[in-house]
This record gives sequence, structure tokens and C-alpha cells, in this order.
Amino acid sequence: MTQIDRIRIEIAFDGTQVLSVLVPQQTAEDLDRALAGDHDSSYAFEAEDGRYTIALRRVVYVKRFARESRVGFGAAA
Repeated sequence: MTQIDRIRIEIAFDGTQVLSVLVPQQTAEDLDRALAGDHDSSYAFEAEDGRYTIALRRVVYVKRFARESRVGFGAAA
């Protein structure tokens, strides 16, 4: 899988912890569906730096970064 196929998401948990990971687009969509379902379950996924299992009931929000986001300098339009 190439870098282009991945997006950055932040998962915020109650207690102010935030997990920022680079995941495949499909994983972000699957997480959205899991959060819309049973919150008493857990969700496991692969990220660029390893495997995570999270308790859905502890998730406060998920932020999905736009694919177009780039760090660095660019020409102003």
C-alpha cells in the first residue's frame, strides 16, 4: 500500500488521550461504521506503526484529515 492510499486520523478518548495514526482509507470508513453500531464492543485495526484494539465506548470523537493536507511550503493561489 502506498502513502497516497493512507490518511491520518485522530481518535480522542475520554480522559483526554488522543491517538494519531496513519491508516488505509478503508480502515477509517470501517471505524466510522463500528462507531455507528454497538459501543460496548472493541475495534481492532492495523496502522502504519502497528496493530491497535480500542474500546468503542471510550471514543469521544474521530477526526479524519483531508487527503490534500500537506506540510511545507506551496504557492499561494
